[in-house]
Amino acid sequence: MAQFLRGKQAGIQNDLSDGLNPELFFLETVAHYGINSQISTLAYDPVQSLLAVGTNESQYGKGQIYVFGQKRVNVTFTTQRSSSIKTLQFCAHRLISVDSKNDLTVFDLVQKKVESSYSPPGRITSFTCDPTLDYIFVGLQNGEVIAYDMDRRGLARLRIPCLWRDFNPRAKLVSVVSVILHPRDVGTMLIAYTDGAALYSFKQNKATAFLQYELPPGAPGGYSDASSANGKRFPKIVKATWHPTGAFILTAHEDESLVFWDPKSGNIVQAMTLQVANVNRPGVNPAAFGSTPGTFALKAPISRISWCCRKNPDETGILVAGGLPTNMPERGLTFIDLGPTPVYQTSSWQSLADHFEKPKGRHMLMTPRNADIVDVCLIPRSSPHFAGCCDPVAVIAVLSSGELSTLSFPSGFPISPTNQLHPSISFISPFVGATSLASVGRSRWLGMTEKRSRGPPLVRGGAESARTLMRFEERPIFQTAHVDGTIRMWDVGHGDEIENQEMLQLDVARALRRIEAVNVTEMSLAGSTGEFSVGVESGEVLIFKWGRNQNYGREQPPTERVEAHGLVDIQDSADPDLKEGFMPLTMLARTGTPVTALCTSEIGFVGIGYHDGSVAVIDLRGPALIFNVDLQGLTTATKGSGIARSGSTKRATQTDWPTVIEFGVMCLEGEEYSSILVFVGTTAGRLVTLKVLPTSQGTFSVQVAGSTSLESKVVSITPLNTDNGKPASATQSAVSSLRDGRRINGVILAVSATGARIFKPASAKGATKSWHEYFCDAACVASNFDNAIALIGLFGDGFARTFSIPGLKELAAMNVASSMDVRRFTEATVTPTGEIYGWSGPSEITVINVWGAGQDKTASGDQLINPEVIMPPRPTISNVQWISGTQYFTPADLDILVGGPDRPPSKRMLEQAQAEDRQRREASRSNSGTSSVPNQQDEGYWSYMQRQVQERTERLNVMGDSMNRLEESSAGWAEDVSKFVSNQKKKAVLGVIGNRNALTFSSPGARETTVGPGYGSSSTVVNEILSAYPGSTAEAISYPACGGQASCGSVSYANSVLQGVQAVTSAVNSFNTRCPTTQLVLGGQIFDDAFCGGGDTNEGLSSTAVPIQASAINMIKAAIFMGDPRYVLPRVQQASRVLQQARSSPIATPLTLIAATEAMLRRIKAMVPNTAKSHLRLSREN
Repeated sequence: MAQFLRGKQAGIQNDLSDGLNPELFFLETVAHYGINSQISTLAYDPVQSLLAVGTNESQYGKGQIYVFGQKRVNVTFTTQRSSSIKTLQFCAHRLISVDSKNDLTVFDLVQKKVESSYSPPGRITSFTCDPTLDYIFVGLQNGEVIAYDMDRRGLARLRIPCLWRDFNPRAKLVSVVSVILHPRDVGTMLIAYTDGAALYSFKQNKATAFLQYELPPGAPGGYSDASSANGKRFPKIVKATWHPTGAFILTAHEDESLVFWDPKSGNIVQAMTLQVANVNRPGVNPAAFGSTPGTFALKAPISRISWCCRKNPDETGILVAGGLPTNMPERGLTFIDLGPTPVYQTSSWQSLADHFEKPKGRHMLMTPRNADIVDVCLIPRSSPHFAGCCDPVAVIAVLSSGELSTLSFPSGFPISPTNQLHPSISFISPFVGATSLASVGRSRWLGMTEKRSRGPPLVRGGAESARTLMRFEERPIFQTAHVDGTIRMWDVGHGDEIENQEMLQLDVARALRRIEAVNVTEMSLAGSTGEFSVGVESGEVLIFKWGRNQNYGREQPPTERVEAHGLVDIQDSADPDLKEGFMPLTMLARTGTPVTALCTSEIGFVGIGYHDGSVAVIDLRGPALIFNVDLQGLTTATKGSGIARSGSTKRATQTDWPTVIEFGVMCLEGEEYSSILVFVGTTAGRLVTLKVLPTSQGTFSVQVAGSTSLESKVVSITPLNTDNGKPASATQSAVSSLRDGRRINGVILAVSATGARIFKPASAKGATKSWHEYFCDAACVASNFDNAIALIGLFGDGFARTFSIPGLKELAAMNVASSMDVRRFTEATVTPTGEIYGWSGPSEITVINVWGAGQDKTASGDQLINPEVIMPPRPTISNVQWISGTQYFTPADLDILVGGPDRPPSKRMLEQAQAEDRQRREASRSNSGTSSVPNQQDEGYWSYMQRQVQERTERLNVMGDSMNRLEESSAGWAEDVSKFVSNQKKKAVLGVIGNRNALTFSSPGARETTVGPGYGSSSTVVNEILSAYPGSTAEAISYPACGGQASCGSVSYANSVLQGVQAVTSAVNSFNTRCPTTQLVLGGQIFDDAFCGGGDTNEGLSSTAVPIQASAINMIKAAIFMGDPRYVLPRVQQASRVLQQARSSPIATPLTLIAATEAMLRRIKAMVPNTAKSHLRLSREN
């Protein structure tokens, strides 16, 4: 009966909630946007172009890992135990994390789940991995390094004890600081301890060098206090890294000094701070910066160092986070541009020291002043190698406040995350200060695509899952105002397909011409007209309008702003990089009091409420200010004032300001025609009705129509059409119907903190519902798919309640406290479609649908890994390094040493073998017309795998023998090289260097596959040989050099090799016939087949005969095989036999060569390089 009476009192004859019952209300989590807690670390994968974000554990939940891709691609991972994420690193199709509970967790990005987890016996202090390996090398607090096998999901047999105790047995509490693989030689690892660093060789299973930073008495080091330089000190290491080529090592210490080391000698090349060099020498001024003379300033600890490089790894620079005096006003990253690295073999020690002391340039990448930098993530273009520092285009800094700062690299210009990163990241770039939500028509929103000058997206990986089709024609456009004055708006969707995923951006600070005091308090968007209003805490109200920038690409000089009709024109503040979007239009330049309420109507009016109690209305047709009145002066003794409760007059005289403003079109009580009305709700519970009327001059005016009083602060105002229950909003169609005299019977449903009231404006009594056990913080009238409507409210006890209309009977109560922060319910939004947008964390919102099915739809179906993307090969040592004695060590070799001989092939190995098998079969099919290879062509995949395992076992045996005599052979090789360098006066050449009196020789050269005609990359060797032997000649072999590409005639690799062997044979035999006494140097796979014989069945060359004539064989004095994919051991034996035959015919004039001595031949036989190795085989005359 009470519900029936309320309907009659409200003037609504029908039950607008007919058909609704408690069974229809089930909470369904639709989406999460933002970051749940403070960001702790970042990681970026340049191959798949993915960004991972780790967070700390907090009262809002345990730490999470967000992996973001292009557009809205997002997958969230959680660890098995509640903890904070400390470190993240991508490794091929895996993501590795270490958390505060000391758990090492491996996530499979393909299956999107936890692949394995391991808790080591000690605390993890550092770890490293490589995309070409299956192992994670973990440094522990006790100084040990262990290897975790990701494929076998357990520890590998390798365990490296604390090497530093071998150097200093008295060392105590030595923990691992950094574990980093050599950027080119996977067989060498840098292990940095707190007291020093050690170079560990997997090949020798021992430390090959120790690095300890010692400051003698009088040397200031990086300490700010000069009095600390009285004694000998050993500053502890905090970070360490390699030069991109491995030529140097950089260690950062607790005194904020940077020390550059020569890994070969273990000596210091340069010790410096960010301000002073040679700080390890006594008497150097430490250059401490103090606020007054005689004082010094502390320095911020170094939190990150990155040795970056361009595409050419010899062009480097160092990015340092920290190390600057704390009293400096600026905050940011320091970039030291070192430029090209000097050639180590030909540079003096002083020139190497000057390279670091006098860099090419030095500048800062500025970040916000009020926060320190916690972590840094570089964004490389494509390569995951060189510790993720190869050719970066941007850098993302994690600030101590939890915000992110994205900067271009190396220039340091700020990069807006708008349309560059996932919308969730924009919540902390910087923090959000205010939010709003507006409904915009689908067709209108599709046309609102911003055209702005910007670079390519930083994150381009992943693929979105298919979503359901749209069920709503109105798109929910979420608006976020950030503390720097930036406003972003984007379609959050209904859990359905989002057609226009672009974000829009506005710059309030630019429109205000200041960077301080730009806190946005209120926002309102009118989608149909493309008008957007912004209220600022300082009192200004700015209005933007969608349009084109007439000054696109041209920065306009600031002009004096002139006020007209109470408003200021701000069109000259348009961003010159914005071609089409929201352009600044006008501003109400009132200052001194914050804006507390704002509404932009669909009919060209803007309502504004201020904290001092005044209300203003702007007509955008002028634009002009048409109403500006203080509510304190409005009398409450209007019609219907008798219904006000006792004390309402007293409240009206107290401080009272607007909280809600809404526009509507309906008939006022006692009138027979409809009018444009403005409804204003206040903190004291007053609801004032204003009437917009046309004037004889073609403008509009505003009059007060009346007011009424509610019990408490007004939370929401909803105009309703009593005939159909639809909103009686001020739309363009509703206003246009006023010309025809259309009558709209409407009521107002006003919700306050302690009750709801449905009444006829301006001041009818209506029907009332009170609740005193809890307060209502947000409310709205929502409709379901059957157009039945209900009042939905969020209450302080953590429940969302629904009430019928007009009876205001409670239909259902749903607990949302577990999904949202109850303390921030006043900032939540309830939409007309029945969705609740509320804060679930400091920077995360949760979207809940009250018309749902009780499910959680936040599980992502997005794909992260693109299997078609190829991982770039790991950089290897150069030919000079190999010749000078560096043993080439492949990832396959490391698998043997770390995993042991009994470890079956990993999944990565099987996939690689399958790829090789496919290539072999394709080559066999392409050669079926020219040659017959019945044995291997008919070989099945598993037979092929069996043969590969057998060959791998043979290589294991060879590797075992090699390791037993490795020290002896390495010492002999080093001695041979030392003698040669001494004899040749350091004239080292990649190929052959001869005596100036030697006979002239010819060097036929062949380019590598896919390279155009000429010598290809072998031109370096050819040119150096020609310069070393005046009068010598060179000849490029003409052959397809193709691997099936259309650019070279689609000739298969096998056919290209066959034609190359024939071309080599013809060229060498012909030249030897013309010049029988000229010595020859040659190299490459096609030279291998011609010089050592065929048997290259993979390429269809079944014959093992040597096609080069005997007289030419006798004149071949050296063979340089770079990039030769032939199997090694049998070819070395065949090369030895051929070279022995060549020795039987001595030449007339001796020729000095970089010799393949017997010791070198033994070394080559002992080594087991893989198919990607560059080989060198040379001979020496007896």
